[in-house]
Amino acid sequence: MKQQIENYTQIIIDSIADGVFTVDKDWKITSYNRAAEKITGIGKDEAIGRYCWEVFKASICERRCSLRQTIESGRPIVNQPIFIINADGERIPISISTAVLKDANGTVVGGVETFRDLSVIEELRKELTSQYSFLDIISKNKEMRRLFGMLELISESDATILLEGESGTGKELFAKAIHSLSHRKKGPMITVNCGALPDTLLESELFGYKAGAFTDAKKDKPGRVALAENGTLFLDEIGDISQLLQVRLLRVLQDKVYEPLGSTKSEKANVRIVSATNKNLEDLVKKGLFRDDLYYRINVVKLVLPPLRKRKEDIPLLIDRFLNKYNKLGGKEIHGLSPEAMSSLMAYNFPGNVRELENIIEYATVVCQNSLIRVENLPENLLQGLDRNTITAPPKTGEEAFTLDAVEKDFIREMLRKNNWNRKATAAQMGIHPSTLWRRIQRLNLEIPKLNGRSGKK
Repeated sequence: MKQQIENYTQIIIDSIADGVFTVDKDWKITSYNRAAEKITGIGKDEAIGRYCWEVFKASICERRCSLRQTIESGRPIVNQPIFIINADGERIPISISTAVLKDANGTVVGGVETFRDLSVIEELRKELTSQYSFLDIISKNKEMRRLFGMLELISESDATILLEGESGTGKELFAKAIHSLSHRKKGPMITVNCGALPDTLLESELFGYKAGAFTDAKKDKPGRVALAENGTLFLDEIGDISQLLQVRLLRVLQDKVYEPLGSTKSEKANVRIVSATNKNLEDLVKKGLFRDDLYYRINVVKLVLPPLRKRKEDIPLLIDRFLNKYNKLGGKEIHGLSPEAMSSLMAYNFPGNVRELENIIEYATVVCQNSLIRVENLPENLLQGLDRNTITAPPKTGEEAFTLDAVEKDFIREMLRKNNWNRKATAAQMGIHPSTLWRRIQRLNLEIPKLNGRSGKK
């Protein structure tokens, strides 16, 4: 009878889609189902009797084993995301849940762990993220997407471009995108921060100088204009330059010539100029602080970048990108943010915009010792300005929370829309059976137009 019950138990365990294994108190595997074999690529006979860390080679095995924590504390862990290494040496994303195993007398005899393969979800997330990427810029915001379209149109010309936006909104990224899309992309892109240098140094940096132009000028030095020949000159914080320098820059724009310091001969300038500012140049013109003729020269095409507080739907996408970056740099395995931490960031106004968000995530990855960033891992100055009552609910980005289900839901909705809501065509494109797609739609409570799945007709 006991053998029959054990056989039934094994049949049931083998029918489960998630991987399941158990260990004894010596951390040796005592049972191992078919899904575990499929996910890890290691057979049951090879796994049973071995230490669990020898089989799974998980990112948490050495420092913070979840199953060990559960057995020692008696508290189960649910849906913790980690990575394992399969038999082919591939890195597989999974989520794990753990529980304690006890005998009839209540004595702990081992533990059980179930794990779910998240590879498909990870691919869906990457696919979704790529849909919202434009070169190195990432956004799903309507206004930013409009600016992406503008970039493709204006990059082909040599028109001067003015980028306006608060500090940290990504003006330099836009300048790089303009250069990369232009016919000058094989030429250099030279950046000058006009606000970082005093006038005398900025003038020599821009236009260069000849030997003997001043005491320490031992030999000729080309300026940034010369270095940008046949390419793009990006003038960041152009609103900070003096009126005297504005006159010299105006000549470059009008006549395409300039004179290095100490020279009596004009040099030709074959460069495209892209300018950026965090100031309102129109106001500076009205106050007499910025020349109107120069303003009209640099303002042939103006792109105004929205601050992050007006495109909060991009915060989860940006967090995901920054987490990947700082996980690699710091050797961490942080997979996301707790709902409360995400809500805190969604409630914050980001005066420093995207640059500030990146700094916050870099800080959080340094201090975080778990797989999820929590509220206590965020900078204190951020939390001081927030009402704690506003950060108890899960975060929202537009319509729904940024979770794995939300990523999958977004992706499936987008695939359906591209296929005119035809489920059969969508399933074929996704490489799954139409009935599988329908089950996912129902599980995710995805609302779609009432179209015929075969014909696409109402």
